[in-house]
Order: sequence, then structure tokens, then C-alpha cells
Amino acid sequence: MKTMNAYHAPENLLAGKIILITGAGDGIGAEAARCYAKHGATCILLGRTVSKLEKVYDDIVAAGGSEPAIVPLDLKGATVSHYQQMAQTILDQFGRLDGLLHNASVLGHLSAFKDIGEDEWRNVMQINVNGTIFMTQALIPVLEKAPHASVVFTTSSVGRKGRAFWGTYAVSKFATEGAMQTLADEYQNKSLRFNCINPGGTRTNMRAQAFPAEDPATLKTPAEIMPTYLYLMGDESIDVNGESLDCQPK
Repeated sequence: MKTMNAYHAPENLLAGKIILITGAGDGIGAEAARCYAKHGATCILLGRTVSKLEKVYDDIVAAGGSEPAIVPLDLKGATVSHYQQMAQTILDQFGRLDGLLHNASVLGHLSAFKDIGEDEWRNVMQINVNGTIFMTQALIPVLEKAPHASVVFTTSSVGRKGRAFWGTYAVSKFATEGAMQTLADEYQNKSLRFNCINPGGTRTNMRAQAFPAEDPATLKTPAEIMPTYLYLMGDESIDVNGESLDCQPK
């Protein structure tokens, strides 16, 4: 697996780019939005909690970044028509989309595979798989309006090798890797590229939920894993397509 964790991004790497970040209210998504804005992007912040999105908005404006747009949307209840309306709004307001970071996902509960409940399964798949897929479908025509557009999916080590008790989340991330590879193959040698990022163990609420006994001080912060996120959104990765990159290679 490739890594770009030592990548040093030029300050104007994302100047003029329009980038949509899902799960932008918290953790890695919030940090990615602040980081992209700092490097010149206009960010579209998508998340379910308006107050959290407003905090990220305020952070970006206070740091001198371009004024972001806010899209309050809960992927759990979102339908194809929601994504199509959102795509049309982005097209009307911005004329194109240069980048899409699929960061939003839920862990679900860790349990034996035989004990996974139907509601639990449907909920995780709805957010981690269906939401990601249908949003991507709706946004592809808007992404194709950009000279070079980048779509980044968020994967996990359990999306490459299954792990006991991580069934629902692991299967959702295997599906994510599969979607990325399929799209990358379909769009070879075109203006659109598709890749995955595996953030690794990072100091977030989701990590704390999965490993409550772990000392968060032993983990990298979202800010420390941003080089890979910047690399895949910038034009220096124009020829990178169909790859799954690790922020923290073992």
C-alpha cells in the first residue's frame, strides 16, 4: 500500500478548487475541511449537526479562508432525490466540483457475526455504502465539469482483511474499496480519479468508541494525518487512480 504521509503541500495547492467534505462537523472531516481551506479551497461542509458545521465554518473564516457552504444532511435518511437536488445546487452555485471527500461513516456495534441485527446492518450499510454510492452517482456529472476532479473514499484496515467482531463495519469498507476500484477502472485516462484513504488509528470519537480502554495520547491527531488528504486532492496526484493509501503505514 502506498503512503504519502511525508508529503509537503504547497500553500496554494487547492487554490480555486471547490471541495465537498462529508462528515465535516467532527474529527477527520472537520480537520480536512480546515486544512483544505487553508490551502486555498472553497469547502462545502456536509454533516448532520448544524451547530458542528457552523463551528468549522467559523474556524475557516476566522483563519482567513474562503467562506464555506453548509449542507445539513443526515445520510441515514437521505434518498437519491436528496443527492440529485444537492448536485444541482452545487452546479448552480459553483458550476463544478473539483473534489469529494467521503469521510462520513458509522462504526455500528462490534459483535459476533451471528449476532448482527438486521437494523444494525441496514443502518451501517445505509450510511457507509448506500449514501456514499448514491451521492457519488449524483455528483459525477458535476465532478466532470472540473478540469481534474478527485474523489476520495475512506477505508480501513478491516476493509482489506476481515477482523473478528467487526463484521458490519468491515463488510461496509470492503464494499467501499470495491466501489473505488470499479469506478477507477471505468474512469481510467479521464478527468476524474478515484482513490481510498486509510487514516489508521486516529484520535477521534469513533476510535474511542471502538477502543474505550486505549490511551488517546498514543494516537496521531487528525491534523497529523492530513498530508495524504492534501496529496490526493491536489493536482500532484492527477495520475493516481485506483490506489488505496495508508496515512500510517505499519
